[in-house]
Amino acid sequence: MADSLILEVAELEHDVLTGIYSEETGKAQPLRFTIQVEMKPLDRYDAEMPLTCSKNYMDLKAAATDALPAGIHFKLIEAVADHICETLFVQDERVLAVTVKIVKLAIAEHNEQIGITLRRERR
Repeated sequence: MADSLILEVAELEHDVLTGIYSEETGKAQPLRFTIQVEMKPLDRYDAEMPLTCSKNYMDLKAAATDALPAGIHFKLIEAVADHICETLFVQDERVLAVTVKIVKLAIAEHNEQIGITLRRERR
């Protein structure tokens, strides 16, 4: 079995312009993101290694917040997830795969989690 390295930001909440219904357009909705990035690990990590030997976790957070284009309305949350994946692939060639789970908080009635999970591998 091969080694793997998964970086994760879990349950990050951020408002995004998304939705297909008239009551959703022009209004940001709260989304909950869990983002996982798979990278090829080094053979060893020691206490003195710099951050450049891995990836900054804050890049994952920024891909779901600051990197989303302001003023753009995403009809589908699948498109939001796709944009996050592409952002992370462009940032770092060491990223092998990205998994983005998005939960639409505004449509839950009984605390259920309604949303999607998109996994993309580098092509």
